[in-house]
Amino acid sequence: MTLHSILMLVLAGVGGGMLSSMVGGAAVVTYPALLAAGIPPLTATTCNLTASFPGVFLAALSDRKQLPPFDRAFIGMLAASMIGAALGAGLLLLTPQRVFALLIPVLLGFATVLCAVAEPVGQWLHARALKQGRTIDFSVTNLKMLLPVSFYGGYFGAGVGVLLLGVMSVATRGDYRSANVAKNLVGSLNSGTAAAIFILHGEVIWPQTLALAAGTVAGGVAGAWLARILPRSVMRVAVVATGAALTAYFAWRYWF
Repeated sequence: MTLHSILMLVLAGVGGGMLSSMVGGAAVVTYPALLAAGIPPLTATTCNLTASFPGVFLAALSDRKQLPPFDRAFIGMLAASMIGAALGAGLLLLTPQRVFALLIPVLLGFATVLCAVAEPVGQWLHARALKQGRTIDFSVTNLKMLLPVSFYGGYFGAGVGVLLLGVMSVATRGDYRSANVAKNLVGSLNSGTAAAIFILHGEVIWPQTLALAAGTVAGGVAGAWLARILPRSVMRVAVVATGAALTAYFAWRYWF
């Protein structure tokens, strides 16, 4: 690996780490960088998921006071999410990406709309649940969308942060900061689970992955700090703009 490739991957990792910890969609920066470094597409997916784990996990820890209580429901949700990611990673090793990739623009488009209307929808769902004598919180039963999203995260992962943020935004009534920290924790555990499977099967090329991971750590910490100080309205616009850009990018890439 040349010095040029190392610098390119580190810089892509910094940009991707910041984007991932604040909004999601880092793969738009990091995945093409891996391809440009000479990594085949399927292997680039495994390397990208492996490299993304440390930075996003540190971003979650840096603002951990915003996480929901680690009660039985939340821990159960994390465990179920990791199982979904493991199943997705297993499928990636067995099947081609093309069929599942056709669904990416649909998923991203839905998540973008969900992020745009998360606050009023979340308030309506909470009010409706209270009238029925129940609550909406971080749990496996109330976040039914999490399992397919986690499955997708383990399978390909591009744009999964936008999807996770959309799901978490409903549970937090559109509270960006709380939803973003929960998204970072769940996303990092999903990536870590998938990475463990890829590593066990020898599907990770380490020099490029480590260079990218070094950048994502720096970018993830910086992005987590920015997420704490930027206004929620600004981040919502950034979420929707990023989601729309991701939807258009992957629609052009996989549909045309």
